[in-house]
Amino acid sequence: MTALESRLMQGLKGLSPERVAEVVDFVEFLASRVQRDAAAIRLTDAMARLDALGLPPIPADELEAELQAARRLRSAAPQINISN
Repeated sequence: MTALESRLMQGLKGLSPERVAEVVDFVEFLASRVQRDAAAIRLTDAMARLDALGLPPIPADELEAELQAARRLRSAAPQINISN
């Protein structure tokens, strides 16, 4: 265990369970922010690669037709319950 980890553990030991829960929430928030930032970078890179292809934009009517077809497929598919 590093000195920083030991310091954090000592600090946590002095906190109430409610405060420890707040620390856990904050750590999870920081981790999600890192993941969100990484996803934004990947999305920006993908958009740049798509733009570099120089393809014409998809017409709105074709986009709407694809969206409606996907919705029909999703509504026809059996529903899977993923909750515990």
